[in-house]
Amino acid sequence: MGLGPRLELRQSQQLVMTPQLQLAIKLLTLTNVELETYIGDEMERNPLLSTDDSSDARMDGDVPAEAAPAAVDPVSGGLDQLIGAPTSATDAPLDIDYTGEAFHHDSGSDLSDWGAAASSGEGEDNDFERFADAEASLADVLGAQASAAFEAADLVIARHLIDLIDDAGYLTETLDVVADRLGVDLAHVEAVLSVIHGFEPTGVGARSLGECLALQAREVDRLDPAMAALLDHLDLVARGDLQALVRVCRVDREDVADMIRELRRYDPKPGLRHGGERAPPVVADVFVLRGDDGEWYIELNQATLPRLIIDRDYQAVLEQGGDKATTNFVGDCLNSANWLMKALDQRARTIVKVASEMVKHQRGFFEHGVSELRPLTLRAIADAVEMHESTISRVTSNKYLQCERGLFELRYFFTSGIGSADGGAASSALSVKDRIARLIAAEGDDTLSDDQLVTILKGEGFDIARRTVAKYREALGLASSFNRRRARLVAAA
Repeated sequence: MGLGPRLELRQSQQLVMTPQLQLAIKLLTLTNVELETYIGDEMERNPLLSTDDSSDARMDGDVPAEAAPAAVDPVSGGLDQLIGAPTSATDAPLDIDYTGEAFHHDSGSDLSDWGAAASSGEGEDNDFERFADAEASLADVLGAQASAAFEAADLVIARHLIDLIDDAGYLTETLDVVADRLGVDLAHVEAVLSVIHGFEPTGVGARSLGECLALQAREVDRLDPAMAALLDHLDLVARGDLQALVRVCRVDREDVADMIRELRRYDPKPGLRHGGERAPPVVADVFVLRGDDGEWYIELNQATLPRLIIDRDYQAVLEQGGDKATTNFVGDCLNSANWLMKALDQRARTIVKVASEMVKHQRGFFEHGVSELRPLTLRAIADAVEMHESTISRVTSNKYLQCERGLFELRYFFTSGIGSADGGAASSALSVKDRIARLIAAEGDDTLSDDQLVTILKGEGFDIARRTVAKYREALGLASSFNRRRARLVAAA
């Protein structure tokens, strides 16, 4: 075989992630709050992007009204359709006229006052979260008290100890290590720590739970020898061993019960009274509203998203008399703006379509509660809406749904199933957990064992094993029947 250059024609298949497809995937995974931030960044980079905040704004209207997210029975579309969408420069920009008459009565929020207020952003001027001062952290509170109580070398030691106190209020380092690190006597560090123990909140700077509770007991003049003995044997309190506590504390049963009731009034984590940064509020991405006809309607939360348009006037100004570089820049900005608006529209369509199918499947939950929650998988929704399972996963990640029953993560409605003992439809694992919690809450003095719970659940049609009941009970944070019985004895003592 001769060696030399030659031409060959080969055919192969490969998946290419175009920038437009990458943008669509990225937007689909963002929550409304994250999307608002992303749009703000894009508006800073793209001078042609603008928001329609004025009531008399006019848009091109090149796209028909159905391009807007539909509240009921959304039209087909989504990420899967965006993959095959045309990419030519003749694509019509999605300059949708949100102020037009077509958008006044096409929304599920028009069917209820709550939905209208939620979706329109009514009452945003009363957002008192914006005016609330940031809460002082535990370190700030302790630092202010240390500045008033110490000076010179003592203040240096005190600030070092405060830096070693965790969010719960406990000292995370031994005093001998601190003394070696600062090059001072151990007694000097202990003296400074004893003063810190008198700071607010009471119990801060403790090295153990017993010391934390003892500081609070001393504050209210309750740290007598019996209470000190009780705090030295908190393991017996945890086990509910009243007889051993009577012997250790050398008091009668009534006094032990009184001391335990006193302990319940103390704070085992005093530092948590002063948090760090305020947790950001969770904003619903989807509203589920009941109409007057009894049907359920889906609507996106548009209150957190700006209404994007392309500033045609500014585009005309840039194009008039501009050089080639300016013309290319304007063209790139126009294409980027069109693709962003198209991706946002497809994102809205996809979310509404998936949420609509999910609500249809979980209709029993919205009408009757968690007891009617049905097993649901991503594959089932993907098959119903004819999309890929990965698309459904992106849609439901980190997004929340607001309904009459509260605020829920979309992933909350996807649960495994428990078979039916009588051959009927399977039940959701969450509904079984809810039933177990209700049975234990209503058990009274007759504590139900896991075997008894299995018998009751099978009598109600749940085909469930004992180990599954134990797993669900532990997941709910409920103790075993033995520990629950002992806890009731301690409470009744």
